[in-house]
Amino acid sequence: MPTSSSPFTSSSTSHCYEDLPSLRHLAAYVRHSICPENDTQCFKRAAHLQQADYLDIDYGAISRGLALTIFHSQPPEPERWNEEMKPYDSLAKTEVGILMPEKAADSEDLLFEGFLAVLGEDKELSMSILCPCRLQLIIPFQEPTRFSFPSRHYLAPTISGSTFLITFPSPSGLHPTLSIEFPPSMDPPEPACALHTYLTLPSPLFVDKYQLSSPKLLASNNLRAIRALFGETNLEAPDWMIKQWGSVVLLELAVPPPAQGRSKTPWHADVPLHLRYLSPTAGGKLQVVVPWPVVFWACPAEQGRKMDANPFDRVNVGYDSLFSQRTIFHHFQPKPAIKGAVLVEQLTIPVVELGATRWVESGTIGVICLGAAWVVWKLTTIFSRDRRADTGRAVKGKKTQ
Repeated sequence: MPTSSSPFTSSSTSHCYEDLPSLRHLAAYVRHSICPENDTQCFKRAAHLQQADYLDIDYGAISRGLALTIFHSQPPEPERWNEEMKPYDSLAKTEVGILMPEKAADSEDLLFEGFLAVLGEDKELSMSILCPCRLQLIIPFQEPTRFSFPSRHYLAPTISGSTFLITFPSPSGLHPTLSIEFPPSMDPPEPACALHTYLTLPSPLFVDKYQLSSPKLLASNNLRAIRALFGETNLEAPDWMIKQWGSVVLLELAVPPPAQGRSKTPWHADVPLHLRYLSPTAGGKLQVVVPWPVVFWACPAEQGRKMDANPFDRVNVGYDSLFSQRTIFHHFQPKPAIKGAVLVEQLTIPVVELGATRWVESGTIGVICLGAAWVVWKLTTIFSRDRRADTGRAVKGKKTQ
């Protein structure tokens, strides 16, 4: 459960984690089950799902509305963007915008300039726009648009160190350690900012909240405190008894001061993890996929600053709902050892080999039977000795008489 510290709020959203290397199956499902027959435009967009950087699916329980947000950092097609947009329904309103980011007067604001148009309504003018990213669109527009708003999410300042690396030191064993490595020099954007990491752990892994309540252990691993913990927290249950998908944990990290010699060498924060008892496998090995955590500075917004809704912010991503609405996040960028690598770590865990379990079962039964036989033999020996002693005493007593 979340801690009662005032900057944090409990989340009412549900959480789930599943390793999904590709959206290929989702794209095929959309094409065959959702797209109308012979709708080439829908088929094309379904195919583009496979090249998306991320896909957000939001469902409003009250409005019963489903919203899909698809982000592409590169054109889905080779070298250029080519999008044909048509209204799906005469009653539906489709708005298209071409917006370019501009430098705002306030560094914590986002400013966009461009054009907006509603398909089927704005027909007076048209314009062909070609930008350096090879985006060429012919779109109707009426008036140029310019708007700005505050945002909760930013990239951490590069000058203060804004990257991190994840490793699991070998051998990981049954108590692996997740090590987060940071640049030597790190300064918060503001003095009131705190460094956090948000971990998503599949069911085979868990953190021991009692272990991480030790001040000495926290200090030795450059950790400050657990700020929130959701999901499966049973420390003794084996993996096959776990009903939930896993757990998430929000940790506040402790940045070592310059006096500890972090000016030349990178420093790291270590999170001790633990493995549950796992089911046997055919090869005696099990792959556990662990996603990279999210690392960010959490900073309070300025007093009196209006934190209006940002239409481009990603909300309900897990950690954001654990903070107040007046919290600003400065995100670190992951820097894997191999450029372009997928941001997951694979742990190879030794487990009992499936074919060897019968020997374990037979051996266990044999040991139990031998132990029971030894106990019976010892009891029989003691009983026989006591019986002989009683008989001897009885014979001796008769002779004395």
